[in-house]
Amino acid sequence: MRTYDISLTITPDLPTWPGDPKIVLDRFSKMEEGAPCNVTQISACVHIGTHVDAPYHFLGGQAETIEQIPLNILTGRAYVLHLPDEVDLITPEVLIRLGIPPRTRRLLFKTRNSASWNRDYNRFHEDFVAISAEGAEFIVDHGIRLVGVDYLSVAPFAEPKPTHDILLQAGVVVIEGLNLSQVSQGRYSLYCLPLKIGGADGAPARAILIGV
Repeated sequence: MRTYDISLTITPDLPTWPGDPKIVLDRFSKMEEGAPCNVTQISACVHIGTHVDAPYHFLGGQAETIEQIPLNILTGRAYVLHLPDEVDLITPEVLIRLGIPPRTRRLLFKTRNSASWNRDYNRFHEDFVAISAEGAEFIVDHGIRLVGVDYLSVAPFAEPKPTHDILLQAGVVVIEGLNLSQVSQGRYSLYCLPLKIGGADGAPARAILIGV
């Protein structure tokens, strides 16, 4: 079995959502300056790189925060669906045409977004492939419990709220910022563990796929 690391490496060069704080890594304790060990401080938004959105992110109120998301949804059998490069928006028509295998509960979308992580890594792209509101409704209606995308938002840049609201209100777990460039379409075992940050609207995660 092969293990695929589908997480992005967190560095100051990693793009962040426009308006969010930039990533700062400050090694304030340095052995070359006489310190007994190296220690680094990180400053960033919780929605950096590969991360999980909690319902509280868009729903507010009493919605679940990141430490309340069940781990059994974040781990288990998953299907990677490879979309052709010409797909600009994930709609019901696209999903019907490509097909989702029966009994799929965790669905990861590999799009042309993944190639950008290996090409112009540090530039934010507003024209990333995302899921339309209608596509989100289709996903909910088909019993999907977890959806993952290979850019920093599950929703189109210009309309972030409808897609998020539909998925999160239905209890669908959202993983954003995956790198699926080295992964082929098919079934895998997914392990995605966000940091357990109390009361947070999201958290960075390490995500891997294991070929089955």
